[in-house]
Amino acid sequence: MLEIYLSVFKNYFEFKGRARRKEYWVFILSSILVSVVLGLVDITLGLYSEEAGLGLLSGLYALAIIIPSIALSVRRLHDTGRSGWWVLLSLIPLIGPIVLIVFYVMDSKPGENEYGPNPKEQLHHTVA
Repeated sequence: MLEIYLSVFKNYFEFKGRARRKEYWVFILSSILVSVVLGLVDITLGLYSEEAGLGLLSGLYALAIIIPSIALSVRRLHDTGRSGWWVLLSLIPLIGPIVLIVFYVMDSKPGENEYGPNPKEQLHHTVA
């Protein structure tokens, strides 16, 4: 799992290609866990700011993952056969994020699409 989490950082500015469901959700859930832990550390060390609504460490982590998170979201949309521009739906309150979550949980489009080969199928071919 750590390897999957770190692979997102290796592709920090990579907006091309496709990302499997597993890669997306491992990164998102791991990031939530890291954010919660850093938030607790911020509170414990007195680094939490009421005015800002977050702490120093959790804020720095949020800044560090914003670009890889967007890039991963674009690659995940590519994997479902959609343009990365769909990520802009997140700007529409309530409805946009719900639609995006539905897209993110959908299975990969089988075979190669305009964004590249299916990473799930590539994995099966290298194992066999």
